[in-house]
Amino acid sequence: MASSQVNSQVNGPARAVHPPTGWGLSLSRLFTSHPIAVRAVSLGLFFLIWEIAGRVPISYAFPTFLETLYAFASMLLDGSLLVAYGSTVQPLIIGIAISAVVGVGLGIVMGLSRKAEWLVAPLFIVLQSAPMAALIPLITFVYGIGLMAKTLAVIMLALPVIVLNGYKAVRNANPSLVAMCRSFQGTRFQQITKIIIPDASPVIFAGLRLGLAAGFIGVILAELLITPTGIGDLITYHRSVANYAEMYAAVVSIILVSTLTLAALEAFEVRVLRPEKKRG
Repeated sequence: MASSQVNSQVNGPARAVHPPTGWGLSLSRLFTSHPIAVRAVSLGLFFLIWEIAGRVPISYAFPTFLETLYAFASMLLDGSLLVAYGSTVQPLIIGIAISAVVGVGLGIVMGLSRKAEWLVAPLFIVLQSAPMAALIPLITFVYGIGLMAKTLAVIMLALPVIVLNGYKAVRNANPSLVAMCRSFQGTRFQQITKIIIPDASPVIFAGLRLGLAAGFIGVILAELLITPTGIGDLITYHRSVANYAEMYAAVVSIILVSTLTLAALEAFEVRVLRPEKKRG
């Protein structure tokens, strides 16, 4: 009793925590009930700032948002954007497919085996931290400027991310679930397929999304530094002839395509592999 009185005298009276009211409550409800509207307003503000910055102008090489939008629509209608992506997508798909299969498999093996971790993990840690722009000339020297070089550039950026995420996901699987499976006489194969991999799947898919984003970076770097083809060729060409609106439109298209692709992968994960997240 005496100690509680001393604590109350030292810390002061307890203060009640009140829920947000007025504008705070309205904003909280807006963010939780209308997330799409909030994102639309955020994008609208960004485009407005872009338009104002282009009209000031902050640089003669910085077009307005409306000029960039018009250039994007023109390139889409005349087919130049689609033709460019037809060339860009090929090494991207091949590289991501190889990285996903090899990366998830290696990550699981490394997560389950300490020996595999000690043998393989340092290599991928070095690859993840290495500057890709410095390695691309070596790729060109060995494999030339064809499809193989661009595919290898995608793999070198995407594979380390996928491997290391898969390895950490398996290594940090819930030990209580593994112990429960063992207590019910579950075999090692059942522990891996029924407990460890399902428990690690969210982080593995996060690694796949990060690997896909890294693959986009790899293929664009390859097209800018190895050979001028695809969307990288569009950026290089329009920059060389000072068509800055078209150049920015090509850059924006890369952001748009990568964002939509990552959103599609996340939707696939939620609807097919993790339906409980959709219900939540």
